[in-house]
Amino acid sequence: MRTITINTLQNMKEDGEKFAVLAAYDATFAHFISEAEVEVILVGDSLGMVIQGHDTTLPVTIEQIAYHTAAVKRGAKRSLIMADMPFMSYGDSDTALQNAATLMQSGAHMIKLEGGEWLAETFHKMSQRGIPACAHLGLTPQSVNKFGGYKVQGRDADHAQQILNDAQTLEQAGADLLVLECVPTALATDITRALTIPVIGIGAGPNTDAQVLVLYDMLGLTPSRAPKFTKNFLRDSEDIPAALRAYVEDVKSGAFPADEHSFK
Repeated sequence: MRTITINTLQNMKEDGEKFAVLAAYDATFAHFISEAEVEVILVGDSLGMVIQGHDTTLPVTIEQIAYHTAAVKRGAKRSLIMADMPFMSYGDSDTALQNAATLMQSGAHMIKLEGGEWLAETFHKMSQRGIPACAHLGLTPQSVNKFGGYKVQGRDADHAQQILNDAQTLEQAGADLLVLECVPTALATDITRALTIPVIGIGAGPNTDAQVLVLYDMLGLTPSRAPKFTKNFLRDSEDIPAALRAYVEDVKSGAFPADEHSFK
């Protein structure tokens, strides 16, 4: 696989070629993910739940994300590495720039922030300073207490329009990618068509430019009930490398996600 950059992903969107993303946290899995030609590895603050055993992502620190980013960097030779900015590590633009620098120096090629138009100034400053950045809209897990749980977002017209407006504002401010989580398929389709930057979906239907899952979910290693938008790719595969390849193939062909993994 060629070395993946933000230009690679932009060209793939323009050519109508889907790409695959997985959230992972260590060198060994990062190696096999990269060998399976997964374009992007997300060092997600989801590690707070799947690695540390917390109920939410909120306890994760910038130091922990930096540690796991460095580990993933040592294992992944060609995938683009995107690192999450954890809860309250980007409450103002100066703090965001300082913490983003920490993650970039740990091996990230891009950072990801959850939130809407209030982040426009931060995205602008990051773009000016050479820090590639991904926006995250829809269900933003760091706001779980504000939402009152992990709920689908954008089901009513006003909220859907707000998510679209936020997406366009952040693209104009300098965002290089967008993650849409747990929104109706129709809304995700409209946003993907409206933006020139690539859109990555999770629980957002089949029409986004890419798909992301947490590695443990796509291997069927979710201790409790698996989220609706996940699929166990290991069940029908002979081993983990085969499951990773099956995930990539299904994302690129459009076989995943199917209707049962999406929201109306």
